[in-house]
Amino acid sequence: MTQKQVDANVSVDHTGDVDAGGVDAGQLKVRENKMPFGRWFRELGFRHVVGVIAVVYAAFPIVYILSAALNPNISTTLTGANEMFSDVSVQNFTELNDTMFWTWLKNTLIIGVVTAIGTVLMGAAAAFAFSRYRFQGRKVTLMSLMVIQMFPQLLTFVAIFLLLTTLGDVIPWLGIDSKIALISVYLGGALGANTFLMYGFFNSIPIELDEAAKIDGASHAQVYWGIIMPLVIPILAVVGLLSFISAFNDFILSRTILTSQQNWTLAVGMNLWVGGNEKQWDWFAAGSVISALPILLLFLFLQKYIVSGLTAGSVKG
Repeated sequence: MTQKQVDANVSVDHTGDVDAGGVDAGQLKVRENKMPFGRWFRELGFRHVVGVIAVVYAAFPIVYILSAALNPNISTTLTGANEMFSDVSVQNFTELNDTMFWTWLKNTLIIGVVTAIGTVLMGAAAAFAFSRYRFQGRKVTLMSLMVIQMFPQLLTFVAIFLLLTTLGDVIPWLGIDSKIALISVYLGGALGANTFLMYGFFNSIPIELDEAAKIDGASHAQVYWGIIMPLVIPILAVVGLLSFISAFNDFILSRTILTSQQNWTLAVGMNLWVGGNEKQWDWFAAGSVISALPILLLFLFLQKYIVSGLTAGSVKG
């Protein structure tokens, strides 16, 4: 046997070991990296099973309500929707034009958007003050905000109702059955958890940026609006999203303050369809599908900010 034939039958794998059987190095590498099924499932495979279960669990209610919304035969009961997509029609959606659904949707969007903007502006201003300035009563105020959050909102309903009833005699547009009054109540409770959430994020921004801008002649307003606010967009997006969802889905406060159907929100108005003796499940299902779209679109639009906004302020660095 010549030297060339010996070299052809001898191969060296990636670890430096010699294989004299003429096995290809690539095949040897594949054989070495092959993981037993039991070990693969314990380390990696179970994630796929959990993922599939989570998707099915989350998708089933969505598919069911979509099937009910497209079924025109479920006016008084939802049993007709048990057979998925047995009858498909847009009749339920077109019938919403004969109701006050679109008025309620407009009221809900106005209240939600204004509340979200107000919450972001108020929370950012408070968090910036607590993060950048040292003043008397700072720690006491922060502690007070935390303690106030321990009391359930239900305790304030009677006081809010009496306050708005009395205030409405003097300033009608801030009394009962006023959307502005409802927004004011929402904003009144916006400084608690939102301030703490923003406070941690503001602390993660180096104060040297403020000092450098002031040396260059920037005012406090220019530092706040031109430097700090662009850097905290992720937490602003998170707080705005959470505030919008909270106001969009609120029922108890809206039902307490808003008394006329013309001013009702979706949560209050749609409850009328299924909360009384006469059920309108077809309208309720169709309205639920449409009312989910604003939150879904807003969530998708702000998706890139959500994770960084919730986690960046948790560790100061």
